[in-house]
Amino acid sequence: MALCVALFAALFAFTPAAHAASDYPNHPITLVLAYPPGGGTDFVARLLARELDKTLGVNVVVENRPGGASVIGTSVVARAPADGYTLLLADPAFATNPNLMRNLPYDPRSLTPIATVTVSPLVLSVPASSTIKSLDELIATGRQSRDGVTFASAGLGSSPHLAGELLKLRTKSNFVHVPYKGSGPAMTDLIGGRIDFAFATLPAASQYIMKGQLRGLATTGDARSKLLPDLPTVAESIPGFQVNFWTALVAPRGTPADVLDKLNAAVKTALQSPAMLNGLEQAGENPTYMSQPDTAAFIANENSKWAKVISEGDIHIQ
Repeated sequence: MALCVALFAALFAFTPAAHAASDYPNHPITLVLAYPPGGGTDFVARLLARELDKTLGVNVVVENRPGGASVIGTSVVARAPADGYTLLLADPAFATNPNLMRNLPYDPRSLTPIATVTVSPLVLSVPASSTIKSLDELIATGRQSRDGVTFASAGLGSSPHLAGELLKLRTKSNFVHVPYKGSGPAMTDLIGGRIDFAFATLPAASQYIMKGQLRGLATTGDARSKLLPDLPTVAESIPGFQVNFWTALVAPRGTPADVLDKLNAAVKTALQSPAMLNGLEQAGENPTYMSQPDTAAFIANENSKWAKVISEGDIHIQ
């Protein structure tokens, strides 16, 4: 575990240097997404691709390569030529998988961050029929329960799962994880009252909260969500509690520095586009640009933060 954290710190402290590629780009770019079409991350990828088309002057084609908790798609980019023509839209799994999986089929040092695209909170909710009305009541119920209070997630090691484990550790509550294959089935069983609570991304849960099928208890950002402003943050009750679902552009290690600079600038421009800003807002995503050094530091911090939760919770994906 300590090795994984050290690798990330060393990796992202290094500034890549390679031969210049001043004519970049001169043919289409592939943006790999390690998930199936139709999800929230896929939506962000397609919005970003359309804006990069305009800024870079070449087609940016989204290629879905799902499977293995994002490992398949990430491996494709890790093994691609370091020329800026094969990129990855990464999410928190990029930072957590090195600690969750003992035998990754790629070396995390073979990838380098370019820029963040979105950083958005999760939302904690219960069924509308639940007697639990607040975060404090949920924690009290968890501490008193002998059999445990169940929480759903989109899968083992996913951000909603780790958020639940963090809440369990911070509050010493008897919360029992129930993993699902995706957020859709998890939300279905949560609405039906077969699960007690769940963390989920805003796009996955907010529609059900607004329809009255779920009761939102809190969001996990450092400030209240613009989409659900009446919900308190978890940090208002548990200082320092923060969980974000983020996306970031990533390239193979060794990509020329001027190419990385051009891509970082292109993401910054994309996040100033009214079309992209409107699309992200409607989806409940927070557009968030960071420089290359800040993106590297952000992801390294995510790796370190979740390494502790994964170790204390003894969480592993075989």
